[in-house]
Amino acid sequence: MSPLVKIRAERDQMSAIERRIADYILENSRLLRDYSSQQLANSLGISQSSVVKFSQKLGFKGYPDLKFSIGEAVARENGVQELGALAEAAEHPHAALAEDLIRAKSRAEEETRLINPPAQVDAVAAAIGGAGRVLLVGLGEDGIPARAFAMKLSLLGMSSAYHFDPVLVAPCIASAAASDVLFVFSEHGKQPELCRLARQARKKRSKVVSVTRNTANPLRAQADYALLVSAHDARPPFEVLLYASAVQHVLDLLFVLLCSGSRERNARLIGNLERIQRLAEP
Repeated sequence: MSPLVKIRAERDQMSAIERRIADYILENSRLLRDYSSQQLANSLGISQSSVVKFSQKLGFKGYPDLKFSIGEAVARENGVQELGALAEAAEHPHAALAEDLIRAKSRAEEETRLINPPAQVDAVAAAIGGAGRVLLVGLGEDGIPARAFAMKLSLLGMSSAYHFDPVLVAPCIASAAASDVLFVFSEHGKQPELCRLARQARKKRSKVVSVTRNTANPLRAQADYALLVSAHDARPPFEVLLYASAVQHVLDLLFVLLCSGSRERNARLIGNLERIQRLAEP
C-alpha cells in the first residue's frame, strides 16, 4: 500500500499533531526527500520525536524508511502523470480536469476500501442478506445514496424502505424485529435524531449499520457495523464529489456481494430488470 494512501486513509483517526504532520507530508510529498526529521519538525513547530512516532505508527521503522517509501510512491506517480500529460496535450482543455477528477475519485475509493476490512463488509452483506426488513434513512444529501440503495435492494426482491424523515422511521423501529436492519447514512454522524433511532433499533435487537466519514462520531459508536468513508481534497467541489463517489463504491460492492452470494437473488434481479425493460418499451 502506498504510504500516501495510508496517510490519507488514516488521517481522520489521528491526533491533532499527527494530522498536522500528515497534511504537511501530503502537501509537500515531492519535497520531502530534502527534509530530515528535524527539519520537518522545525517547519511544523513540533518535536523531532513526534515525527519519529508518527512514522512508527504508520508501520515504518523510522522517518528515513517513511521518507524513502514516499519518494518511491512519488516517482511512480510522476511517471503515470507524465504519460497522461502527453496523451492530454492534443485533447480538449477539459481532458486534464477530467483526468484529475478520475484520479481523485480512484484515490478516495481506494482509501475507503482499505479502511473497511473485507470481514466487516462481508458481515454487513450477511446482515442485509438475512434481514426480514431493511430500513434506510438519510437526511439531505445523505438521502440520495440511501434511496438509491433501497431501490437496488428491492430489485433483489428484498423488503426495503427508504425514509428521509426520522419521525417516520420511529414507528417502523417500534415494530422492528431482531432480524431487521437499520441502515443509517450520515456523513459526519452527529445528528441527534439519527443517534436516537440507532439506540431504539438496538433496544429491539435489530442490527444497525452506519455510513459515515472515518471519524469518531456518536452514530458510529451506536452501530453494530460501521462502514467508513475517506475522501479528502482541498478543493470544495472535488471533496463533495469524492465523498459521494466513495460511498457509492462501498454500496456497489455490497450490492455485488448480495447478488453473487445467492442464485435466488440474482435470478430476481434479472427478472425484475426484464420487467422494467418491458414497461419502458413503447
